[in-house]
Amino acid sequence: MERPRISINFAISADGRITSAEGRPSGWTSEADHQRLLALRRGADALLVGRGTLEADRMTMKAPGNPRRCVVSASGRFDPEHPLFHSEGGPVHLLGTREAPAAIAGTIPHHESLVEFLDGLHREHGVGRIHCEGGGTLVRELAERDLIDEIHLTWAGHRIFGGAGTPGIIGAADAFLPASRHYRLTHFEPHEDLGEVFLSYARAQ
Repeated sequence: MERPRISINFAISADGRITSAEGRPSGWTSEADHQRLLALRRGADALLVGRGTLEADRMTMKAPGNPRRCVVSASGRFDPEHPLFHSEGGPVHLLGTREAPAAIAGTIPHHESLVEFLDGLHREHGVGRIHCEGGGTLVRELAERDLIDEIHLTWAGHRIFGGAGTPGIIGAADAFLPASRHYRLTHFEPHEDLGEVFLSYARAQ
């Protein structure tokens, strides 16, 4: 299909995890990393997250230009009291892949596959670039379908999370992808004072 360009952004611990065994939300990296997160949103036509990430981080998904704010849930269940639904910003799209999402005022519901949803954003709303901020389950589906064009990582050498089954950027490492995906390093920015390195990769042609 003709599709939007998709980028992802994660902070990872020294051992490659995106969260602790207890599911610690964002906020464990530096303020510089937080500012980078905001900068990476600029220019996106739509922001994309899984419901678990939305709830753990209490996200409102605001960004300059008011991109579309898209949230994916297999169950289609969303808390109508979540801050997202009471904040100004771009249109809110709710995707339920297994069950249709319940009606929430001011939102646009979808009941279809992730691929159909991405295709619809492109064809019906002119979305050319989507920026995804997790979680691992959603990014794994994007990786399985080879839909990730750019990867942005903050490697935080000051943390080791460990824990059996603790997720990396494509969720729990319990199965291989259908095939390897190949990327080239495009940005390397070490911050020794922060114990962090900012990295970017682009799909290898």
